[in-house]
Amino acid sequence: MRCARAAVAFFALLTGFGATPAQAAESRWFAVPATALYLTGDSWSDAGVTYRLYGVQACLRGTSFTNVHGLKRDCGEASLAMLVALTRDLRPECYHAAEQPETRTVFVFCLATRVRGAGAGSRIDLGTALIATGFAFAALKPDGQPVHPPYFVAQLVAQRAKAGLWDFADLPDPNAIILRALHQNAPATSPAPASRSPTP
Repeated sequence: MRCARAAVAFFALLTGFGATPAQAAESRWFAVPATALYLTGDSWSDAGVTYRLYGVQACLRGTSFTNVHGLKRDCGEASLAMLVALTRDLRPECYHAAEQPETRTVFVFCLATRVRGAGAGSRIDLGTALIATGFAFAALKPDGQPVHPPYFVAQLVAQRAKAGLWDFADLPDPNAIILRALHQNAPATSPAPASRSPTP
């Protein structure tokens, strides 16, 4: 369950700082470099820094689904392939949403401008594109709430449409796996006194 432990660490990073997308708009934009080494369906590294899509959760490597031909396929690899394809096709520009200097991890939002066809000039959010096509998920906080609510809406639409990975009955939902691991690793706490409500 190495992938679940890595995902738990990722959630610890997300909750360790309070930067918002509005604050991120003040940062400089940068392109995903051609030298980027893609790690998962929501991250890549370059020059010793890991970049993760803010609010996006890829399928976990080592988990599998059964495709239409009855063959088991690695779900994390499917998410990874879609991230690589969309990044190379859309050529998005990214900006910092939050940062964890201790681990050299930067959380980013990435946008691309549509250059031709219907909607030319409109902006495409890479996270929304991954989630709406059904190859990634809206990341959840430890309390089960979405990190970035618009992504959760995109996920609901993809799920209802059985887009991408949602078309497979045995899809290993990464958020369910991560939340289960978080709850199993949470220290036992005594219940709050009846006169006070529990802290959030």
